[in-house]
Parts: sequence; C-alpha cells; structure tokens
Amino acid sequence: MSQTPRFLTLAALLLPTAGLAAQASDSTALLGDVRYLADDRLGGRLIGSPGADSAAGYLAIRFRDVGLRPGPAGWFQEFTVSPHAPMAATAAISGATGRNVIGMLPGRDPDLRNQTVIVGAHYDHLGPGRFGAMDPDSAGAIHNGADDNASGVSALIGIARRLAALPPARTVVFIAFSGEEPGLLGSDFFVKHPLVPLNATIAMVNLDMVGRLRNDRLIVYGAATAAEFPALLDSLNQDAHFDLKASGDGWGPSDHSSFYGAGKPVLHAFTDLHDDYHRSTDDWQKINAGGLERVTEFTARLVRALADRRTPLTFVNVPPPTPVAGGDGYGTYLGTIPDMADNPGGVRINGVRAGSPAERAGLQAQDILLRIGDAEVADLQSMTNALRQHRPGDVVEVRFLRNGAEQSATVTLGERGR
Repeated sequence: MSQTPRFLTLAALLLPTAGLAAQASDSTALLGDVRYLADDRLGGRLIGSPGADSAAGYLAIRFRDVGLRPGPAGWFQEFTVSPHAPMAATAAISGATGRNVIGMLPGRDPDLRNQTVIVGAHYDHLGPGRFGAMDPDSAGAIHNGADDNASGVSALIGIARRLAALPPARTVVFIAFSGEEPGLLGSDFFVKHPLVPLNATIAMVNLDMVGRLRNDRLIVYGAATAAEFPALLDSLNQDAHFDLKASGDGWGPSDHSSFYGAGKPVLHAFTDLHDDYHRSTDDWQKINAGGLERVTEFTARLVRALADRRTPLTFVNVPPPTPVAGGDGYGTYLGTIPDMADNPGGVRINGVRAGSPAERAGLQAQDILLRIGDAEVADLQSMTNALRQHRPGDVVEVRFLRNGAEQSATVTLGERGR
C-alpha cells in the first residue's frame, strides 16, 4: 500500500501557512486549515483526484504536527471504488483510489487505553460539481466545499490538538474520511475493514458542516443512540451556551451512519444547511471562524467526556429507514428555498423556484412544511431525509401551515437539474 499520495509537494508547499496559523489564535488556526482545503488549487477534492491526494497528504502532516501517531497501517487506509457503487458511474469515479487519513492518540489509562472513541469528518467534496451539485448550471466550476466539509476536518485537527495536550483515558482515533459525498464510501470501508477493533469502540463522533454557526444554533443528531447522551449534552452545554438542538437516531447522509449500522452509539455535530450547500459558492470567506472555534471546543469536551467515562454507554437500536426500490433519492427535487434561521416546528419556506414542483403545487413563501409523504418534517435534515425516501416522478402529499391553518397539496417530485 502506498503511503505517499500524489502531489504531496503541494501540501508541503502550503504547510508553512498552516504552521503560522497554529501559532496564532485558535480561530485563525482553524480558518487556516479550511483555507488550504478549500483552495481552488485542490479542485474541489473529488475522491481519486490529485486535489484529494494533496488534501490527504496535508492532513497526515497536520495530524503529526498536533501530536497524533499514525494508525496501525500508517497514516492512510486506501480503498478502490467499486464500479458497482451506486454513484460510481454518475460521479465518474469507478476504480478511483480513496484514502482515509488516520491518526491515533493513545489513552493514558492502562485499564481503558485498549478501548477507543472514534472522531471523524470527511474531507472530500464534489470536484467540478458534475454530480451532487445544487447549482447544475455551474457544472465544471470548482466546488470548494469550505463548510462541506473543510470545516469539519479543521475542527477534527483542533480537537486533536486540544486532547493531545492531556490525553484522555481511552485511545481516541481521528479519521478524515474520503468518499463521503458519493455514498459514505470511506466510512463504510473502514467499518468493514476496521484498523481498530470495533467491539472495543464505545462511540463515534462525526463533524460535518460545522463552519456556519448562526444565532448560536448547534444541531447534534444521534442523541437517541445512547441512553446517556441527552443528559451528557445538556451538561456540556451549561458552559457552551448554544441553542442546542439534540435529537434523532443514528441514520442520516453522513459518515456516522456507517458506524450506527455497525451497532455503535453516534453523534453528529452540524450547524445546519445554508444557501451555499453543494454549490460553487461554498468558499472559505463565508466561514464563521469564531463559531467554528466554539463548536470545536464543545466537541473536544464531548470527546473527552466519552473517552474518560468509567462505564460503557447504553446503545439504543433503531431500524434503518426503508429505502425506495430503484434509487437513493439524492436527485429528488422539490424546489423550495428554506428559511435558514427560523424553522418553528417545521421548515419555513422563504420562496419557491420558478417552474419547480413546489410552485406547480401552489406552495408559497412563508408556508411551513410539516410532512412530505409519510415522513414528518421537523427540521432541514429531516426534510432532506424525507426527500431521499422518494424518486423523481413520485407523487406525494405535502402538508404545511399557511397563516396558522394546516393545508395539503399534491406534488409530483422532480429531478435536480431538470
């Protein structure tokens, strides 16, 4: 297995910038890592691309610099994208090589150091945006993915730096995953080929899109996957003072889902969707550096609490949602523009796109979505999950509030880009 990704020289070239950032304020250091990963020269970090290889090399160096050791097989766990992967043809990645980047912080307690807490964040993005983009007219433009998910990887490095100063009782494994965007490929591969025993892993914490904190609102999914999680999160938030929304099972379109499927309690930190999600406009200048620092500190305290606890967590198992035969729903399109700041008991619509299924069904600005088909819409993530349960062309009932009165409309769902 090769341990030297292509174009590592680019990482080496820009490393002094990160080194200077690490000596400055913490928010500056975090933003420095985001700026490197979201630079145009990395081309959007599509799995298997030279830019993704440069990102992997950079992350190995950053892991080393903050005090981590290589994983059991070195810094990289390589895997090959199967031609049978659902998104392989669409994303033109069949046969591509992905690299998970793995760093270890050995635990200090002789009785607990053989147990692990895994902390992860994916570093890949959409490359030129020819698949998965929400702005299909920009296909060919670099999609830098500053929030999705350079922010999460930056926080991963920040958490490692904090914990390395005083290692917790259990070993903490830090993983920057490749191939999340085309279907959780890197985390799925790790779970199927674990480099640390999963039966000794007590929890997995995932960071995905944590760089756009607004109105102090932090969402933590997976709070229902261990009986102890709600009280733990509330306790940690006493000092952090977030508007904390903690709920949900361990299923969802990010890497924690792979670990929940393997029977592990999981948590997913998230500062919510925004208008730049999966668009070429998701650039580093829009990152809330101070907010990213707060999320990093909160998550570091969370990981330390998990790694230091003397007793195991009580896993809560919830069956996965039933997939719709014939498609995974990533391309299903409704055409609403959500309000990113105010979603009172549903998802408020700021507007509808011209010619969209939502417009044809009569949905309007200020309607509050409550349900799509059989799925409740409590927030933006549950709305995304609801759409993923359907395919373009499906006819569904959408329930919503308008001027305080509940109404319904029949919508024929469309396909993104058409």
